[in-house]
Amino acid sequence: MAESSAVETVVLDGLALAQKLRGEMGEEIQKILAAGGRAPCLAVVRVGDDPASASYIKGKRRAAKRIGMESIEHHLPEETREDELLALIDRLNADDDVDGILVQLPVPPQIRANAVAEAISGDKDVDGVGPLNAGRLLMGEPGFFACTPLGILEVLDHHEIPIEGAHAVVIGRSMIVGKPISLLLQRRNATVTMCHSRTRDLAELCRSADILVAAVGRPRMVQADWVKPGAAVIDVGVSEVDGELVGDVDLEAVKGIAALVTPHRRGVGPMTITMLLHNTLLAYRARTAV
Repeated sequence: MAESSAVETVVLDGLALAQKLRGEMGEEIQKILAAGGRAPCLAVVRVGDDPASASYIKGKRRAAKRIGMESIEHHLPEETREDELLALIDRLNADDDVDGILVQLPVPPQIRANAVAEAISGDKDVDGVGPLNAGRLLMGEPGFFACTPLGILEVLDHHEIPIEGAHAVVIGRSMIVGKPISLLLQRRNATVTMCHSRTRDLAELCRSADILVAAVGRPRMVQADWVKPGAAVIDVGVSEVDGELVGDVDLEAVKGIAALVTPHRRGVGPMTITMLLHNTLLAYRARTAV
């Protein structure tokens, strides 16, 4: 049997796509300001001094500033009680000058993450973590949904990857990636198989996928023989191996097989921040009727 021809693989430049979308948002905000409106405002809350959280928030604030969006940070000490944090969220919910609220995770152990998610107003929950927006997603209604899954859809659409009628396989069932991307793909009329650590014949299922989303944090788990020729492979996971950050997908191994693959660096990550800004702009429009 003759060997099949290699597929020309497109490796996503997520940063370039993110900058394009941010530029479009920046133009819209400049028009709002020129018409006498205020800038959309994102309030970010950080509890404690986790270095990774500080770095993430710095990146979000920098991205917001570049497009003309206001970003304010509330940095609370590590020993902050849950009721104190919830009181701050209540004040931000009531603040007409705040359009979106993000509480950076993780929070210290004395604070319940679910209680925080429930406290944020559904109309300001631009990170899509609360039960109201989760319900809206499940019911097929409009709302604010998790930013990484929204970024994945933007990537697929940008590269004109057909979603309707496609078989999508999602590895991972977290509330921030696996579950929401499964539901969002279903809303676009894909047939979705949701997999996890106890899924039988995982490699075989992956080989049947037109769209494969890996979001489990297992380094280089997805190998060449897991990928259907011509598939779109979205790598969300990041792990550290011998001091090096690697993704869930063996990028070099799937080149020549996948039609599209996202690298763990400059892949989906920049799109996550971009969709947070996008959700904040949507919240601003809804609240100000702009």
